[in-house]
Formats: sequence, C-alpha cells, structure tokens
Amino acid sequence: MSDTLLEVRTLRCERDFRVLFKDLSFTVNAGDVVQVEGPNGSGKTTLLRMLAGLLPVHEGEVFWRGEPMQRVRPMFYEELLYLGHKTGVKDSLTAFENLRSWAALRAPVSDDRLLEALERVGLKGFEHSLAHNLSAGQQRRIALARLFVSDAPFWILDEPFTAIDKKGVAELENLMIQRGREGMAVLMTTHHAPRIEGELKKVTLGRVAA
Repeated sequence: MSDTLLEVRTLRCERDFRVLFKDLSFTVNAGDVVQVEGPNGSGKTTLLRMLAGLLPVHEGEVFWRGEPMQRVRPMFYEELLYLGHKTGVKDSLTAFENLRSWAALRAPVSDDRLLEALERVGLKGFEHSLAHNLSAGQQRRIALARLFVSDAPFWILDEPFTAIDKKGVAELENLMIQRGREGMAVLMTTHHAPRIEGELKKVTLGRVAA
C-alpha cells in the first residue's frame, strides 16, 4: 500500500486577475512534515484553505489516499485537523471547556490529558478562565492545545507557532517529530524555522527560493 496521503496535481489559483500559483504539484506522505513557503501574498494561506475544502479548486486535482478528493471528502475530514487564522474558540466557555467540547466531537479524551495539553501550551493557571477574559494570544493557545490531544493522521496548520514562547515552540516541534514517527503528516505555513529531525520538505510559492 502506498504511504502517500495527499497528492496535488497541477493546481492553479487566481485572485483579482492575478495568478498566485499555477502548475503546482506535490505529495505529502505518511511521516512528512511539509512547510509551504513564499513571500507575503504568494497564496500560502489560500493553498491551505483550498486543500482543507474551505475554498474551491478551480483548476487542478487533489487526491486523498489515492482517490479523487471529491469522492472521499467525508473520510478526509474525519482524518484531518485544520488550524487556521480563526481559532474557533467560544468566548462563553473556559479554556478547559473549549478544549473538552472540541475533543468530544471526535473521540473521548480524559480530563487529565486535556489539562496536560493546556499546560503544554502555556495555559496552566488559566484552565478555568473564560475565553472572553483571555488575550488573543491566549485564545490562540487554546486552539493549539488541540494538537496535543489529536490523533488525526493529517494536520493542516497555518502559522502554528504564533503566540507561543520558546518552550511552547520546542514542545510543538517535538510533538511533530513524535507524530511523524507514528506515521502522521503535517502541512503548514510558518515564519519560524522549525527544528524538525530528518528532512523538512518544502513547497515554495512565488519567487524561487535561493
């Protein structure tokens, strides 16, 4: 059986009569950590949103586990964790309640594991604070805590290292390494230079990288 999870063939994206990218092809295999890079305005976030199904694909093809995405999208969503710019955090719930309600939609997770995840993103002491009373950065950390309780085999992450300190960055890098060894994969944008063991694959948009 092939270890290819996601395959992109000759994808093209145009916005306001300007081509952001064209003839874009790449694969993401089990165990890969792939960074989408390029200058501002090159379409990095747009690409992630297209692959996550939040924007339409007008030209090109996307495959999940060897099948055309349009045929297997429900299965793809079951196996995907997407973290974009919007946190999806509810103001009326505490940090703990937000994480617990998110996890309950997927698989049972113990309270201890949820509390540990919040601690690992730097929210120890804020677990029972209403999200409304937390800063934008702290709300972002609530969303990031999902990564520490998720068993989804494929993550699409838009700037996941934003709003976390050096310790949190190291925690997340180690988590990606660990999950990669378990056969899951990550596709992300980041301005941070990840310290990922092994080869960090890159997809470059816009100017050709030196």
